[in-house]
Amino acid sequence: MPANTITIGGDLRVGRLGYGAMQLTGKQVWGEYPDREGGIALLRHAVDAGVTFIDTADVYGPHTNEILIREALHPYPENLVIATKGGFVRGGHDYSTLGAVGNPAYLRQSAHLSARRLGVERIDLYYLHSGTATDAPFEEQVATLAALRDEGLIRHIGLSNVTLEQFHAARAITPIAAITARYNVSARAGEDLLRAAEQSGAVFSPWHPMRFDQGDDPEHLRGVMESIARRYEATPQQVALAWHLYHSPVTLPIPGTTTPAHLDQNLATAHIELSETDVATITALAQGA
Repeated sequence: MPANTITIGGDLRVGRLGYGAMQLTGKQVWGEYPDREGGIALLRHAVDAGVTFIDTADVYGPHTNEILIREALHPYPENLVIATKGGFVRGGHDYSTLGAVGNPAYLRQSAHLSARRLGVERIDLYYLHSGTATDAPFEEQVATLAALRDEGLIRHIGLSNVTLEQFHAARAITPIAAITARYNVSARAGEDLLRAAEQSGAVFSPWHPMRFDQGDDPEHLRGVMESIARRYEATPQQVALAWHLYHSPVTLPIPGTTTPAHLDQNLATAHIELSETDVATITALAQGA
């Protein structure tokens, strides 16, 4: 069985299955989550069920997701790590208004306001949310987060939506504790970042970790996943999630959900003991896609 915990930045030990809170917003990740009490109950259930890592961002809502987490969980348990991100902005309900901002003044403000909304003096893990911002050089953006770490506002720095070249450029400036990228059974575009994380000791958090409906032949993928899942009396989604834990020791999936039952189902994947043959079969499904 894979290890059931993972260490971020050398000093933050969390469970291998985190919770991605992005869905606890309005439609299209805009506005308040319509069932506020249900969202609070779900977050508390997650912590009670053993979740020790929660992923959010200032652009989720914007801001409403961080506020909801504070309302539900503050004061936080000592073993709970909350990661948030800065560098994206939304100009309205439509996704077309999403843009990346990287100038130092904006990033500094974003980090300070996230800390305020979350009710913490220091953010455990703070991600630069995108490497696509053009209003400041990428290296300057990373240096801004390094300065915030030196000032005590950030404990560890992460990168989201960056290229392999940007990851290496960032590491030349400051230690990088975590990376997030789109990566799952059928979409392996983040493979180079996963391998770079393994080599550097960074944690790799795949987003959309349970999907297997992409690639050239999604029906074949689904058939294989359903066949494997039947042998474990599990769902194909559970097997897809369990595969991440076997595929790499640095992986920290952050599946999201809005129901306690689904959250419990996700956490139960930690007990699925995939055979080496099944891990290899799943790995080969879309290798390099």
